[in-house]
Amino acid sequence: MQQYWRTPTYIWSKVFLAGANSIFNGFSFFKAGTSLQGLQNQMLSVFMLSVMLNTLIQQMLPLYIKQRSIYEVRERPSKTFSWWIFLAAQITSEFPWNVFCGTIAYFCWYYPIGFYSNAATTGSTAQRGALSWLLIVGLFNYASTLGLACIAGVEEEQNGANISNLLFTMCLNFCGILKYPTGFWSFMYRANAMTYWVASLLSAGVGDTELVCSEKEIVYFAPPDNMTCADYIDPYMKENGGYMTDMKDNYCGFCTASNTNTYLESVHVNYYKRWRDWGIFICFIAINVIFTFFFYWLARVPKKDNRVKDASSLKSEDKKPENNLPEAV
Repeated sequence: MQQYWRTPTYIWSKVFLAGANSIFNGFSFFKAGTSLQGLQNQMLSVFMLSVMLNTLIQQMLPLYIKQRSIYEVRERPSKTFSWWIFLAAQITSEFPWNVFCGTIAYFCWYYPIGFYSNAATTGSTAQRGALSWLLIVGLFNYASTLGLACIAGVEEEQNGANISNLLFTMCLNFCGILKYPTGFWSFMYRANAMTYWVASLLSAGVGDTELVCSEKEIVYFAPPDNMTCADYIDPYMKENGGYMTDMKDNYCGFCTASNTNTYLESVHVNYYKRWRDWGIFICFIAINVIFTFFFYWLARVPKKDNRVKDASSLKSEDKKPENNLPEAV
């Protein structure tokens, strides 16, 4: 933590990323609302927020490589402290800055996008706001621990970056936003931390709120003869939800959904499992920490006793010096 404070370039770059990315993202979808398009925009905003993951890892890797090189050249040979103390220090020194930067990202993104107003209609503004803060702070900690897990047993920074890029791509491709995976890749949907992060943040942001279609999203149709709009559409609404709007030019108006939970179900998200999804996401952070210790022990901790041999075995045998000089006359 002292070295982080004395080399603030890494901290400033992380603070700038958290603030600039979140402000740009939040105001790009400023108060998107709870229409069908608004919900789609808010889901896209959540996806764009998660893209910070890769950049956060790339920022951290060079600093870790430098710290590890110093430890393995100086502290480990001199037995100043153990390897697991070194890794624990790397993880814990990231935590306070992740909380700080995550809090900046939360305020710069959560309020401009309008999630607080969605929660106000349900009377759970504090609870859902706190969950969103925990998730955004958790994203920063997940990035740090994932980066450490990727680089822990690898010598070169570029190789660790390539591994993290691959995992980052797989996380985003199979988290359910771009496409819900089926067939062989369906296992990646379950074994993916971003699946639960996105589901929990979407639930906290837009779940259990009234959905109001915009004018362009209302479907207009002509009812059959001798039937009113309500008589014709009522069986469908009981089965699939939605609500009726005012007639326009003798055509019935209909919105396909009346609650945001219907939209969440269409993207395989359950509002009532938001805290469970957050808990599963935290478990992935713990798994990253375990992998960090395991990979470092497997690849970089000497498995043999490297203690210096007894000094007596290193001394040369006492021999009388050979006298090649001629005898004095």
